[in-house]
Amino acid sequence: MSPAIKAISFLSIYLLLACKTDKDTATETKTETKITTTSGKKEVVTDKEFNDYWYSGTAELNSYDLKQSRYGDIREGEVVLVFVTEPFSLNKQVKLDHPKEAGDDNVSVMKLNHVRKFTTGIYDYSIVSSSFTPVNTAKYPHTLKLNTSIQEWCGHTFTQLNLEDESYKFKQFSYFEADGDTEKNMPAAMLEEELMTRLRLNKGQLPTGDIDLIFSTIYSRFAYKKLQPAKAKISKTETADLSKFTIEYVNYDRKITIDVQKEFPYKIMSWTEDNGDGLVTEATLKKSINEPYWEQKKLSDESKRVDLQLKN
Repeated sequence: MSPAIKAISFLSIYLLLACKTDKDTATETKTETKITTTSGKKEVVTDKEFNDYWYSGTAELNSYDLKQSRYGDIREGEVVLVFVTEPFSLNKQVKLDHPKEAGDDNVSVMKLNHVRKFTTGIYDYSIVSSSFTPVNTAKYPHTLKLNTSIQEWCGHTFTQLNLEDESYKFKQFSYFEADGDTEKNMPAAMLEEELMTRLRLNKGQLPTGDIDLIFSTIYSRFAYKKLQPAKAKISKTETADLSKFTIEYVNYDRKITIDVQKEFPYKIMSWTEDNGDGLVTEATLKKSINEPYWEQKKLSDESKRVDLQLKN
């Protein structure tokens, strides 16, 4: 056999094996994934339905009508919730540029970007909160990172929590003297911001009963409460189509309700926030679409904002 024929034969076999490997890998990402817990019991982390939806190369984009309680009045506004899975660095706690090369440092997370906008009198509020919760919650029980940025005409605050072992490293930078620039550590606990992500990951369920919960960074800023774990109680009621979870803090006058679909993909249909002042913040789903939004940057892509029923 000539060298040329040998080379062609070798290349053909290599390409055949490479295609088969790629196909097998793609199939594996859509099958049921299990891990072994410390008790030796195998628990399902994801299944085909989950993978087909959340690893499809798109994000779930949800728009909500908002009625925001602020300064003693209800303000009309809008919320966008962006749910998407991403490869995340366990050590650096940033999205990985080269996940295939990261090895054990690559952790699949569900990111939730919570974008909230409303107007108070003449000036605007714009709030973005991002949480990064591992899909494999059995192996990684705590959200790895949370940050919140609040911009309004008076000034700007930025808050971030990074998981380090069994505690969160807290940093806050603020224009306001009462907030100041602060660094501290606090015990790790479930974050109020991750409740919606947990519902998406845990088949529409939250743990009921007494729980330690770190209340919302937005509530912390608006109510001038220092961020820390607090005792809360979670209860659940059901209708034909929805599960309603009520979260009540024991020592703080704050109650949240979340309505979630009982069927996959367990979308967040609405929620309320009650801080005991007689005015309740409400958000109600308008539209939900799945799009690779990071690729949609052209003027022609602005039609997607119409699809999402965004006002601004």
